[in-house]
Amino acid sequence: MTAPLNLCHWINGKRVEADRPSVRTNPSDTNEVVAHLPQAGPAEVEAAVTAARDAFDGWSGASPEVRADILDRAAALLLERRETLGRLLSREEGKTLAEGIGEVARAGRVFRYFAGEALRLHGQTVASVRPGVEAGTRREAVGVFGLITPWNFPVAIPAWKAAPALAFGNTVVMKPAGPTPAMAEALAAILHEAGLPDGVFNLVIGRGDVGQAMVDHAGIDGISFTGSQSVGEGVALGCARRQARVQMEMGGKNPLVILNDADLDRAVEVALDGAFMSTGQRCTASSRLIVEDGIHDRFVAALAERVSALKVGHALEPDTQIGPAVTEAQQQGDERYIEIATGEGGRIVAGGGKPQVPTPGWYVQPTLIADTTAEMRINREEVFGPVASVIRVADFEAALAVANGTEFGLSAGVVTQSLKSAREFQRRARAGMVMVNLATAGVDYHLPFGGTKKSSYGPREQGFAAQEFYTQVKTTYTWV
Repeated sequence: MTAPLNLCHWINGKRVEADRPSVRTNPSDTNEVVAHLPQAGPAEVEAAVTAARDAFDGWSGASPEVRADILDRAAALLLERRETLGRLLSREEGKTLAEGIGEVARAGRVFRYFAGEALRLHGQTVASVRPGVEAGTRREAVGVFGLITPWNFPVAIPAWKAAPALAFGNTVVMKPAGPTPAMAEALAAILHEAGLPDGVFNLVIGRGDVGQAMVDHAGIDGISFTGSQSVGEGVALGCARRQARVQMEMGGKNPLVILNDADLDRAVEVALDGAFMSTGQRCTASSRLIVEDGIHDRFVAALAERVSALKVGHALEPDTQIGPAVTEAQQQGDERYIEIATGEGGRIVAGGGKPQVPTPGWYVQPTLIADTTAEMRINREEVFGPVASVIRVADFEAALAVANGTEFGLSAGVVTQSLKSAREFQRRARAGMVMVNLATAGVDYHLPFGGTKKSSYGPREQGFAAQEFYTQVKTTYTWV
């Protein structure tokens, strides 16, 4: 076994030693301790915010080329170390090794993209209505941003929050999710190795009270949050009370519609990827499979066969397709939802039992549940595990109504060979992202990410949309 890491906070450019009262165990093998964890309190949050505020003028006033070069060096380090860091990610979070390496590479590409964006922060010159007056706009950094990040993408999501914040001249205080702080500390170390000035990026490791302290802190100008709706509501209220910027991503109950004319093999591949890969622990996962009556039975039979064949196992084993749940609580929640679904009349057609794995871990057998209705809890509440339910519908209009019939609106997909149906679904689906013949999970880092309804609040994340949140417009007038 690899020796456990002793994690630290990063404040004002230095690793800050602290007592480490808790540990993070490997979800693939709970006998292995991955890291010993510190717990921040009000003093650490205060020190981090003070460091970020002190560093803001120098960082925001630096040449954009300076910022671009540092982010590009960080990107190169992430890509160079993707295999080592990917292995740490898989041990800490439970993703398969291929997925862990891929996520680190994605984080590197996010930093590389925003290294370029640092040089492309545009303003406008416009004609004034007053003779002799020049008028225009410019975009400027906002200040200090608090980033509260989730466990399911422990380096990619911190990257897509931190990279634009830093590229545009802001400073950062980040709190990672409790189960995955080791990847966050690895990112902090790489940013400082790349040359980031002291105080520009600060990391505080702790529980929910640390996040609340950040939300309430008058020295933080904006919060970017990814997590649950229940926590997000408190974040929004806290930011509203002191008029801070806020951006929130709060999950999904994403529909994948399979129409009668769909290519069956393509439909099965899309559903299998969207619903079960990454152990279903993606906010964009295809947890509701809405299937038109004419293809329903063939689709369920074909998908059930593929789900039953999925290999569950230790994340580092090369033949593993589905790793463990991230925590014991998540494992138990997944199993509870399977029981709820069958109790309400759902029929298990694949999975539903206990996977047999040599190592002790938080494993969940991939499960497909048929004969469900739109009103069942399994189709209204986010499960966040390798569990998918099938809803039979009569036609396209019924499928669209079911797809739009929840409080979530993050991602939606349709599998069809009809261009007309595809275009109609793209236009009428109430979701921030719509996929045609693709899994609902899987997005490009240079395009906006976000949803509608209760899935998201505030400006979009990622890509060219990020400047809307991480910069502010200043209008200038000059009499000449």
